[in-house]
Amino acid sequence: MLGNVLETLISSGILIEKEREVKIIIACLLARGHVLLEGVPGVAKTTMAKAISKVLSLNFKRIQMTPDLLPMDIIGAYIYDQ
Repeated sequence: MLGNVLETLISSGILIEKEREVKIIIACLLARGHVLLEGVPGVAKTTMAKAISKVLSLNFKRIQMTPDLLPMDIIGAYIYDQ
């Protein structure tokens, strides 16, 4: 599976020189973990996430992080202070 995903992404020309990052992301997904992509603007973080989700037939959602973003803003839970 990993080989097919890598081959598809690399041969498509969408992700040039991103093989290491793709392997790490696929490993996280196989381990049922989470992935946080960090980096300066323009290094193909969103493009990589979209391409991987498309190849694996997964849903893609993007969250624009801001300094005041709280976990409950993302997951929709409330934390009660008792």
